[in-house]
Amino acid sequence: MSDTDTEVQSTAQALVPTPNEDALPRRLADFATFGEALDYAARGKRGFNFHDPRGNLMRVMPFSELREEALQAAYRLISSGVQKGDRIALIAETGPEFAALFCGAVYAGAWPVPLPLPTSFGGKDNYIDQIAVQMASAEPKVLFYPRELEGMAQAAADRQGCEGRAWEDFAGLEATACPLPEVSTDDICFLQYSSGSTRFPHGVAVTHKGLLANVAAHSHGMKFIQSDRCISWLPWYHDMGLVGCFLSMIANQVSTDYLRTEDFARRPLAWLDLVSRNPGTSCSFSPTFGYDICARRVSSQTQVSERFDLSRWRIAGNGADMIRPDVMQNFVNAFAPAGFRAAAFLPSYGLAEATLAVTIMPPGDGIRVELVEEERLSGSPRDLSRPARYRAIVNCGVPVRGMKVEIRGETGQALPDHHIGKVWCSGTSLMQGYYRDPEATAACMADGWLDTGDMGYMANGHLFIVGRAKDMIIINGKNHWPQDIEWAVEQLPGFNHGDIAAFAIETDGGEEIPAVLVHCRVSDPVERLKLHDTIRDKVRSITGMNCLVELVPPRTLPRTSSGKLSRAKAKKLYLEGAIAPFSLAA
Repeated sequence: MSDTDTEVQSTAQALVPTPNEDALPRRLADFATFGEALDYAARGKRGFNFHDPRGNLMRVMPFSELREEALQAAYRLISSGVQKGDRIALIAETGPEFAALFCGAVYAGAWPVPLPLPTSFGGKDNYIDQIAVQMASAEPKVLFYPRELEGMAQAAADRQGCEGRAWEDFAGLEATACPLPEVSTDDICFLQYSSGSTRFPHGVAVTHKGLLANVAAHSHGMKFIQSDRCISWLPWYHDMGLVGCFLSMIANQVSTDYLRTEDFARRPLAWLDLVSRNPGTSCSFSPTFGYDICARRVSSQTQVSERFDLSRWRIAGNGADMIRPDVMQNFVNAFAPAGFRAAAFLPSYGLAEATLAVTIMPPGDGIRVELVEEERLSGSPRDLSRPARYRAIVNCGVPVRGMKVEIRGETGQALPDHHIGKVWCSGTSLMQGYYRDPEATAACMADGWLDTGDMGYMANGHLFIVGRAKDMIIINGKNHWPQDIEWAVEQLPGFNHGDIAAFAIETDGGEEIPAVLVHCRVSDPVERLKLHDTIRDKVRSITGMNCLVELVPPRTLPRTSSGKLSRAKAKKLYLEGAIAPFSLAA
């Protein structure tokens, strides 16, 4: 063991994590403003705990300490000229600095605007473009960033013409106590850019009332208990990480252990190590791909029962992307020997425009699926000459408290159970609208209802999500869901979740055909050609038509800031020539 490792381990051993249980009575987000929620949480002993890549505890931050540091940040912001309603952009690195600055901006009456961290895809220039475009929409007074990102962050700030400042420098300024502005429940609390926001960013304006209504609704839906503790690696620039695993934990007084997202990507099983070490009950959330990565990382020789204890994992939340029942079953198969129970899975559905949660499965019900005929999904008559094909659609639960959900047809009429249409929702936690974009707001909101852009159906009060309307491939009047094509290819040997992107393109002759980009790890030209033909035949069996198959280098397909595959960006990059397929010349 190196001297550095010894020092880190001794530091972790000296720290005492915040407790799960507390004498302070738990209140499920029944506050008028988020500042009131933090004021109350600070009266107890719970709080945040930040861990290094190996899961060693590096910083304990009780809510009382977070409140004190947030107030200091608010005083510095006000003395620097920040006024109520100003936007404060923050690179959302998981850590105590961001937490204090976000909460400090709220105390100062400003609107924090979390911005994403760089990803491995796209490079420096694309990252600068991304955050500069979001800042052009938000027009922040200042951009705060960690010192190690100064080059890129400052370049984006300079492009926008706003001040850029490393939070290490800001923390050194004098904090003189001063009166804080009055903040009401109807004021904007923060501005969030959805994970797909790139060229045309959509800033979701969330009020204090909307935030607290949603975090109260999902905490009631999950039936929080005294022994619950959250363990999270989710990014703080995406709604499930920001609202579900950061702001909710304060408003509902839940101690939380954090791994940084990039550390999870390198060592995903450290997430399960943290779950295992929790002596109470665990609540932890992930999109499907997080469970997939963990199941794949465990080798057949690993004795999971010796390393992990997942028997106290009460809620294993799943959302933010289409839920794959086969992937979730693989996770159960891998970790059942460590005590993981399939009933712990808690599917959900939500989106930033609704603050976060729209529906949640009741705890303990696990993943329930319905088998739906392909013809119902495609909207075409049944071809009796072909065997029936089915897709497993996951039950995403019932609407959370204060939320209504309707399925509507093309003319806006409400549809009965088991009829597929657009998913609309209404409730207190809906956004006021997209920031400074009335046209985009009017395009998705009407009479207090939000068009989510997703397709699904209801059955006995439960919501089933089929896919994104904008991703649907429509050829010769027939609907093809891209995930059906992608999932079919993933069943071939050697492919992982996220290796395939399907979308429609127009040929030189004006005909629309499905195009499929596939990560290829085969180097032999002959084997590569065989793989191409196998994929082509597989897709033809699903769509009944010829398609364009392109084999591309691994890690080529782009993802959103929340880790979801971006089909729209993959199509754009492919058509622009930025994604270069392998040659198939044998």
